[in-house]
Amino acid sequence: MGDIARHAPEKDTGEDIYQYLLERITNLENRNLELREQFRQIESEKRYIETQKIRYERELRKLKSEIEQLRSPPLVIGTVTDVIDNNRVIVRSSAGPRFLVRTSQLIDPDLLKPGARCTLNQQSLAIVDVLPTSYDAQIYGMELVESPEETYENIGGLGPQIEEVREAVELPLTKPHLFEKVGISPPKGVLLHGPPGTGKTLLARAVAHHTNAHFLRVVGSELVQKYIGEGARLVRELFDLAKQKAPSIIFIDEIDAIGAHRNDSTTSGDREVQRTLMQLLAEMDGFEDRGDVKIIAATNRIDILDRALLRPGRFDRMIEIPLPDHEGRFAILMIHTRNMNLGEDVNLSEVARLTEGKNGADLRAICMEAGMFAIRMEQDTVGHEDFMKAIDKLSLDFDRHHFHTTYGEMFA
Repeated sequence: MGDIARHAPEKDTGEDIYQYLLERITNLENRNLELREQFRQIESEKRYIETQKIRYERELRKLKSEIEQLRSPPLVIGTVTDVIDNNRVIVRSSAGPRFLVRTSQLIDPDLLKPGARCTLNQQSLAIVDVLPTSYDAQIYGMELVESPEETYENIGGLGPQIEEVREAVELPLTKPHLFEKVGISPPKGVLLHGPPGTGKTLLARAVAHHTNAHFLRVVGSELVQKYIGEGARLVRELFDLAKQKAPSIIFIDEIDAIGAHRNDSTTSGDREVQRTLMQLLAEMDGFEDRGDVKIIAATNRIDILDRALLRPGRFDRMIEIPLPDHEGRFAILMIHTRNMNLGEDVNLSEVARLTEGKNGADLRAICMEAGMFAIRMEQDTVGHEDFMKAIDKLSLDFDRHHFHTTYGEMFA
C-alpha cells in the first residue's frame, strides 16, 4: 500500500485511481504467470534430476556388484563322473582327485550327466553352475564358413571319379530315399588316392561347393599333438562337432600323417600317433551311428596306410585319381586357358600331346609360364611358341631340382 501511495497521482480522481489499479493488477497477473512457468520448469528439472539420480544409483550398484565379483575367488572347473541323486554328485576336479559334492537347487538335474563340465566352489567344492559343451579352438578353425569357388566344371579329365564321389557323398545327403528303396546303406567314407597334383584336394573343394552340408577340413598332421591323449581328444571333438552340425562332411587331407602302418616302435611320438589313429578308427566305425556325417580322405601314399583303415565300413570307396591321359590333359588345358587371350596359332591338342606324364598342377604351371613369356615379350596374346618355351622350361626346372645325391655324397 505504501508503494501504491508513493506512485499514486497527485490528483485524487476516481478515474485515475481505477486505471492505475487496473494496470497494477495486470502486471501482477503477468508476473504470476511467469512465476508459475518458472515453477513448472523447475519441477521438470527436478524430476529429470531425480531420474538421473536413480539411474546413477543403479549404475553405482551394478559397478559395486561387478567389483565384488572381480574380488571373489575363482571357481574350479570340474567334470561330472557319476550322479548319486538329485543333491549329490561325484565330480573330478581339474587337479585330478574325485569328490562327492552337493549341487545347488537352482541347477536343472537333467543337466547333471556324466561327462558334463561344471564349476565348483573353492571352499566347499559344491557345484555352482553347469557349463555348456565346448570344443577346442582348433576344431572351430577347421569349419569352412564360406563355400569354395571351385566347381566340378573346374576339374578336367576326372569324369568317372567325379561321378563316384557324387554317388558316395552327395546322394546320401540329398536323396537318401533312393538308398531306402534299394535297401542298402550308403557308403560311409571315400578315400581319394593318387600321385601329387592330380586334383584330390580340388575335388574335395568342389564337393564343399556343391553340397549344402557343413564342411570340416583338417590336415592329418594337425591331429598329431605333443601330449598324450590330445590328438585323440581332437579327433573325438571333431566328430562330435560334425554330428552336432549334421549333415556334414569331414575332409582329412594327407591322412597318411596319422594313418601309417602300426609297428612296435618304442618312441613316444610314434605311440601317440598310433593312439590318434586308433581313436580315428573307433570314430569311423564305432558303436554309435555317425548319421549324416560323411568322410573324405586324400593321400598320395596309399601303400603305407594301415590295413584297418582301408577295410570296408570305414572307407567303402577307394577312388584312384590317376595322371590325366591325352583327353584329360586337353580338358585341363581348356580350363586353365579359359580366361587367357590366346593367339590363333595355339594348338592345345599338340600341347597336350607333348605333356605326357604331367599332372594337373604341371599343366597349370605351363599355362602360367606361357603367359609370363608373352608378358616378357610385351605381347597382348599368348602364342603357340610361348607354350613350347613353357614346356621346355618346366621340364628343365624339374630335371635341375631332381637330385640324385646319396647319403655319402651329401657329406663328401
